[in-house]
Amino acid sequence: MHPYIHAQNKPDCPAFIMAASGEVVTYKQLDERSNQVAQLARARGLKRGDSIAIFMENNVNYFELCWAALRAGLYFTAISSRLTASEAEYIIGDCGAKILFTSHYMKDTAAELHTLLPDTISRIMLDGAIDGYEDYLAVRDAQPTTPITDESKGLDMLYSSGTTGRPKGIRRALPMGAIEEVDTLVQLLLGVFHFTEDTLYLSPAPLYHAAPLRYNLAVQALGGTCIIMENFDAEESLQYIEQYKPTHSQWVPTMFVRMLKLPQEVRDKYDVSSMQVAVHAAAPCPIPIKQQLIEWWGPVVYEYYAGSEGNGFTCLNSEEWLAHIGSVGKALMGIVRICDEQGRELPTGEAGTIYFEGDPNSVAFEYYNDPKKTAESRHPEYAHWSTLGDVGKLDADGYLYLTDRKAFMIISGGVNIYPQETENLLITHPKITDVAVFGIPNEDFGEEVKAVVQPANWGDSGAALEEELIAFCKEHLSAIKCPRSIDFDQELPRHPTGKLYKRLLRDRYWGNQDSKIV
Repeated sequence: MHPYIHAQNKPDCPAFIMAASGEVVTYKQLDERSNQVAQLARARGLKRGDSIAIFMENNVNYFELCWAALRAGLYFTAISSRLTASEAEYIIGDCGAKILFTSHYMKDTAAELHTLLPDTISRIMLDGAIDGYEDYLAVRDAQPTTPITDESKGLDMLYSSGTTGRPKGIRRALPMGAIEEVDTLVQLLLGVFHFTEDTLYLSPAPLYHAAPLRYNLAVQALGGTCIIMENFDAEESLQYIEQYKPTHSQWVPTMFVRMLKLPQEVRDKYDVSSMQVAVHAAAPCPIPIKQQLIEWWGPVVYEYYAGSEGNGFTCLNSEEWLAHIGSVGKALMGIVRICDEQGRELPTGEAGTIYFEGDPNSVAFEYYNDPKKTAESRHPEYAHWSTLGDVGKLDADGYLYLTDRKAFMIISGGVNIYPQETENLLITHPKITDVAVFGIPNEDFGEEVKAVVQPANWGDSGAALEEELIAFCKEHLSAIKCPRSIDFDQELPRHPTGKLYKRLLRDRYWGNQDSKIV
C-alpha cells in the first residue's frame, strides 16, 4: 500500500484535492514529484536516518515532501506555521534538519529565520523564493522522476506543542520493512474506521498536526482521495461536505462547537448525508455537544484517545458512546492502567494517571534530546508502561474516561479540582463561544477557580453575564468547581488544532509566581 502502486494501477485518480481552489494532484503526479524530492535529498547528501523540516501552511506541495522522506528513509518534521522564527529555529536545530522547506506565504518569518540558521542547512521556498532561499520548482524539477536506488521507509518526527516549555521531538526507530509495508495506523483505519481505497476524506485541520498529517498519508497509502481545507471555517466545512460528498472526516471538539453554534437555518442549508465516519480526538468533547452532533449527523461519530507518541489507542463508535456517555473508548492498542502518584494501580472507577502498558520487548518512543522528560513519561516500576500525562478512570466494562491533563489540576484548600468538567458545562451556554478554566492565586486557599470566556456577542460581556454564568455553574456543579470570577476575551489563544494555550491566560494572573498550573 503506497502511492507508487496506485500510480501504476490508477494514475489519474486524485490523491488529494485542495478544497477551496479545486486543484487536483493525481497519484501519478504525487509519485513522480515525491521521487524528484527524494532524488534531491540524495543529491544534497542526505542518507537514511537524516532529517528534513517542513515549515509552511496547508498547500498543494505538502504531501510530496512527506512521501519523499517516507521513501528515502528520512525523518521529516512538520512545524507549525504559527511559530515565530526563533521557535522554528529551535525545532529545526533540535531535529537536525539538513533541508528546510518553506513557502512564500511564510516569507516574513522565513526572512528572519534565514539569519538564524547555519549555512549548512539548505533553504528551499515554494511559490517563489526570497533572498537566501532556493526556488522549489527549479531545484525539484531538475531531478529525475524515477525512484532513488536505495529506497527505505522513513518516519515523521513531530514535536509536542510546547505549551509548558520548549517543544520536544517524538522519535521512534526507523522501520526496516519495504516502503509499501502496511503500518499500524493503516490497519486501524481499515479495521476500525472502515477506510478503503474508495474513501473520500475531508481534512479541515493544519497538516503539521499529527492526526491530520498521519491520517491523510494513510488514506493515500490506501489509494483513497483526500480533500484538504486550507483553513477551517464552520460553514465552509458544511459547504465542502455537500460539494465533495466525503465519506470520512476528522475533527476536534472546538470545530463541532463552531458548527453547532451556526444559526439553524445555516446548518439546514447543507446536505451532510454522505458522511459515514466522522472521527474526533485531541480533547474531551463536552457531552451535550457530542449528543447534538449525533442527533444532527447520525450515529457516524467515532472518538479515539491517543497521542503523537503512539504508545496506545482507545476508540469507540456512536452506539458505544451512547451506552458509555463521556467515554473515549476501550483500548485497541496497549493495555490501560490507572495509577496513583506512587504508581500503584487504582480500583475501577477511581481517577488517576493513565498509563498504556506496551510490549516489554518493543522499542518505546523517546523525547529527542530530553532523557528527563522521557523518564517522566515512564511508570516508576514498569519501563514498558508510559503516560501522556492525562488523568482518567475506567468503568466496569473497561471503557476509559478522561478527567483532565494532570498539569491543569487546580489545588484549592488542599482539594484537587480538574477544570475540564467546568469548561464542558460552560461551553453549552448559548451566550458562550469558547471558554478556559484554570487556577489563579488565592491567599487563603492557594488557588481559586477562574474562567475566561469568549462571548458569542461581545456586547453581552460584563457583570450581568458574569453573574449569570456563575449561577449557571452552581445549578449543575458543586460550588468548589465553580469559577469565583469570570473575565471576558474577544478571542481565546487557541491553536488551529484545537489546543488551548492556557499558559498565555494563566500568565496574566500568576506573573512570575511558581505554579504547576499551565
